Amino acid sequence: MNKTMNIALCYESVLPARGGCETYIGDLARRLAADGCQVHLYASQWDEESLPAETVYHRLPAARGPRFLRPWRFGAACAQALKDAPSHVSIGFNKTWGQDVQYPQGGLHVASAEHNLRKHARPWRRTLARVAKCCDLAHWSYSLLERRQYLTHRPLVIVNSCMVRDHFRCWYGIQPDDLRVVHSAIDPERFAQADRFKRRQEWREQWAIQPDEAVALFVAVNYRLKGLEPLLHAVARLPNRERFRLLVAGHANTGAYERLTEQLGVTASVRFLGPRSDIHNCYFASDFLVHPTFYDPCSLVVLEALACGLPVITSRFNGAGELLSPPREGYVVDNPHDHQQLAWSIGQLLDPARRRACAEAARRTATQWTFEMHYRLLRQVFEEAAARKRAA
Repeated sequence: MNKTMNIALCYESVLPARGGCETYIGDLARRLAADGCQVHLYASQWDEESLPAETVYHRLPAARGPRFLRPWRFGAACAQALKDAPSHVSIGFNKTWGQDVQYPQGGLHVASAEHNLRKHARPWRRTLARVAKCCDLAHWSYSLLERRQYLTHRPLVIVNSCMVRDHFRCWYGIQPDDLRVVHSAIDPERFAQADRFKRRQEWREQWAIQPDEAVALFVAVNYRLKGLEPLLHAVARLPNRERFRLLVAGHANTGAYERLTEQLGVTASVRFLGPRSDIHNCYFASDFLVHPTFYDPCSLVVLEALACGLPVITSRFNGAGELLSPPREGYVVDNPHDHQQLAWSIGQLLDPARRRACAEAARRTATQWTFEMHYRLLRQVFEEAAARKRAA
């Protein structure tokens, strides 16, 4: 790739401390700058300390008004600002249009909305939720915006899993010529702590976890979508949970789930940690990750767990599961509502020998799919998009 390429990154807010896409954009900006590219950021707010010093900032007005209109306003401001921009290639990450590359890390809105219905175990609840969604202005607004993103012109689209690629084909008929699969990746250096074993001991002691207890970790902000309720039911089905603990981290609103643990009789086996700014310590203290999500284009939580050498249990609705070869690094369940299958998968990792073998495989998988490999594939897509732009 031309080392002097100007790359425009478009995202409303880039505060990497929040995690998710904002952390990823910070990682990508630093890698592009290290490669000699000039990085331009089009955003309303950002954290300069988390971005390369060479970044050129273009402040766009913060979108105001009703929630369902804000993306349209930011998208329009971004499109206007890019008109006379000198960038060789521009990349939009969410609810913007007109860029050379679209990289929807959250997947398609229409697919997400459909998958969200799966979190309801009972069919009648799904029907009610579907009716409510039809009355949701934000849903219609985002669906229309998405059609503008992908159907008014032909951007190159980077998708972070084959699952999301299939969603593009199913809902919008977008063909392979315009789709590039590049699985998500993280910077493993964020978890390369020399004192990991010491931290493991310290935090397990702080959380009153015994040395011989097997610890599963669940990390999410949206507990319902990511499958905490069926996970608690699965814990209740474990035939022997005396030496088992589940750590739940990510959100402060745990009241309903604490009541559920009481109803299921698993209160002693579950510890709610709430929001954590030191999530790496949760990984270090744990033995494996359980992420029975109903929708994740390519979960960064799974990649972080693998980087920490943790076996993973997830669902087929998670694009990150494509990076696993079950049962080598863990297990992929067909349906999070299948409490018995989920409990069986957890039970497999309660065996110390099986868990050690999966942990070794998880470390190998993490080293085989690195952020550097991910970046090299992105470079190819950016070069292709730049060539398309020149040809046009």
